[in-house]
This record gives sequence, structure tokens and C-alpha cells, in this order.
Amino acid sequence: MKNHTHAVSTDRANWTVLLILLLLTTLSVLAIKLQVGAFTVALALLLASVKVTIVLTYFMHLKFEQTILRVMVGGVFLLFAIVIGITFIDYLFR
Repeated sequence: MKNHTHAVSTDRANWTVLLILLLLTTLSVLAIKLQVGAFTVALALLLASVKVTIVLTYFMHLKFEQTILRVMVGGVFLLFAIVIGITFIDYLFR
């Protein structure tokens, strides 16, 4: 077993990530208000997925984990994208 060291985030990195998340949240709210038709939900889900990726990477320190764990998390995102894609296809052909 490897000797793991604990990752320490700097205050600057935390504030930067917070500001990015706030900006993306603002974009999400604006996207809903703009009502871009059928793409409103898709845009909101895309922005939410980006925010989740940022939270997992920085606040949950996924960038410091082993590669196998990152691959498994990526697999979960791929499965989520497939399920959402199938849902949109079902919705379009009703």
C-alpha cells in the first residue's frame, strides 16, 4: 500500500473555485430565464454537470486521488449522460 499524503488546497484556489461556481450558477439562472426552447433543460444540465465536476475535482480532492478512482467517477458520468440521452430521445419521439 502506498503512503498517501494529504492534499491541502490554498485559500486562493478555494476562492477562485467559489467564484467560478457562482458565475456558473448565475449562468444557469439566466439560461432558465432566457427560455431557449428545447435546449433550456439541456443547457441547465450541462452547466450543472460542469459545476459537479468542479466540486468533485477541487472540494472533494478528486484530482489528488488514484487514477482508478477517477476512471470510476468518469464511468458514472458516462452512465449518467447515457441515461439523460435516452430520456431526451424518448421525449423527442413522443
